[in-house]
Amino acid sequence: MKTLVIGTGGREHALALALSRDPSVDEVHAAPGNPGIAAVAALHDVDPLDGEAVADLAEGLGVDLVVVGPEAPLVAGVADAVRDRGIAVFGPSGEAAALEGSKAFAKQVMAAAEVPTAMARVCETAEEAEAALDAFGPPYVVKDDGLAAGKGVVVTEDRDAALAHAQGCDRVVIEEFLDGPEVSLFALCGYSEAGGATVVPLQPAQDFKRAYDDDAGPNTGGMGAYTPLPWAPDDLVAEVTARVLQPTVDEMARRGTPFTGLLYAGLALTSRGVRVVEFNARFGDPETQALLALLETPLSALLHGAATGTLAEVGLPVWRDGAAVTVVVAAQGYPASPRKGDRITGVDAADALDGVDVIHAGTALDADGQLVTAGGRVLAVTATGTDLADARRRAYAGVDLVVIDGGFSRRDIAAAAAGA
Repeated sequence: MKTLVIGTGGREHALALALSRDPSVDEVHAAPGNPGIAAVAALHDVDPLDGEAVADLAEGLGVDLVVVGPEAPLVAGVADAVRDRGIAVFGPSGEAAALEGSKAFAKQVMAAAEVPTAMARVCETAEEAEAALDAFGPPYVVKDDGLAAGKGVVVTEDRDAALAHAQGCDRVVIEEFLDGPEVSLFALCGYSEAGGATVVPLQPAQDFKRAYDDDAGPNTGGMGAYTPLPWAPDDLVAEVTARVLQPTVDEMARRGTPFTGLLYAGLALTSRGVRVVEFNARFGDPETQALLALLETPLSALLHGAATGTLAEVGLPVWRDGAAVTVVVAAQGYPASPRKGDRITGVDAADALDGVDVIHAGTALDADGQLVTAGGRVLAVTATGTDLADARRRAYAGVDLVVIDGGFSRRDIAAAAAGA
């Protein structure tokens, strides 16, 4: 099988790496990719937001499967352009990707499907936002309705800060605060006229959104993740599949916009039960890095099955024993204004550690061919181990070898779950 991964970040590097290790995959291509992806795939300089250019590339390469990684190309309809050429593509249509592209739309779908979620109001004026903030009270939860690369959410006790965030967006969703730990549950979704919507859940993971230890600082795109979750209820996956995932994709099919690809449910395990915090329409970053490190089933079979309506025939994924931990190394100034152009050293040494993969996210090569920072989340050091404690030890051994001027990482990823 020939595959083409679209995107430039850590999620795409993790996908390309998994595909490169897949015995069913003969060639891995990526567009435009990054320096890390270049080690496992042939790179092509194509705009990931240009659906026709992506489709032309896929057609020219003769690929069997296109995997669209980031949310912006999905919302822009890149998967539609590829699908229109008769090429199998993993990723929802532009219409279906509105589950992530508009939080207001996602709330409408959840209401229709009777999916448990936070009470919310959609606000377009300062007056509406003020009324919603007062109705729900602190902690205030204000979400930009559109795409914001994981940084459009403000959770604060400060009403003025919440209102300022709302006024800085065209439209926001203001909702009640959900207590309890958060869980990420990904589901591969396929659809066929004969069989309807198929959902195949992956194992749960947890990510860390705040920039600093002990969940301090601003929200980020994610500073680390781990899987499995030893503290999660045994029936969590079954419950979420039955109450959240299947009803959602069934509702999307009923609307005439079947969802195929990856449905990401961000969940809060509240005192009143499971509630959906948000939906994403693609693999989450950095949870993907940890999950794929433990996936035993060939990734290509799952993605191609979802893309071609044959997912039900593939079966449930098989997972390796043990655990995986991912720790993000971020650039100075992240998330507000990350500094770019700083030299990065120690990556090869970290990558050579047993059980460790260094996943590139915000990296580039300078004029001298040296690796430098090119984004906020620069690298994600992912490690597998016999258990969470072992995986943490290996991951942080890798992190400690990476040197970036002003770079930082959280030191508490998976600490509580590992009993550290």
